[in-house]
Amino acid sequence: MTEEEQLLKEIAGKDEEAFRRFYGRTVRPVHSYILSLTGSSQEAEDVLQETFLKIWTCAGEYQPKGKPLAWVFTIARNQCYMRFRERKSRGEIGLEEFEGREEGRNCPQIEQAPERQQLLWALSQLKEEDRQVVLLYAAAGMKHREIAQSLGLPLATELAKYSRSMKRLQGMLEEQKNLSKK
Repeated sequence: MTEEEQLLKEIAGKDEEAFRRFYGRTVRPVHSYILSLTGSSQEAEDVLQETFLKIWTCAGEYQPKGKPLAWVFTIARNQCYMRFRERKSRGEIGLEEFEGREEGRNCPQIEQAPERQQLLWALSQLKEEDRQVVLLYAAAGMKHREIAQSLGLPLATELAKYSRSMKRLQGMLEEQKNLSKK
C-alpha cells in the first residue's frame, strides 16, 4: 500500500491530519491538471475545492490499485465536466465550447484557429492516461518525475507514454496537414 493509499484509508475514517497531509502532497498536480481542463484560474480554484471535498466524503470508496492520484484525477475531471454541464444548462457557455471539452479535448477556450482545432482533435484521439501525461507536461508545466509520481507510474513508463503520445500526435497532425493540402 502506497503512502497516499494509507492516507486515503485514514481520510475515510475522517482523520483531518491525514487529509491535510494528503492535500499538501497532491494539491499542486491536481490544481495543474484542473487548470489545464478549465483554462481559468478562478474556475480551477473552485473545482479544486469541490474535488477535495469529494475526496473527503468519498475516500472510503477508493479501491487500492497502486494509483491513488489517478483516482483523484478522475474525480477532478468529473467535477470539471459537472461544472461545464451546469454552465451549459444556465446558458453561460456555448454548445461548441461545452462539446469540445466534453469530448475530452481539455484545452482552454481561445481563438479557434484551424491548427488549434486539429491539435484538439488529435488530443481527443489519445487514451485518457496518455492525454493526462501530455497535458500535465505541456499545459500544466509539471516535470516528468512529478507526473510519474502523480499517476503512480514508474518514470520510465511515464517517459515512454509521453514519447509515444507526442509521436502519435505529430503523426496525426502531419496526416491532417497533408490532407488539407490536397
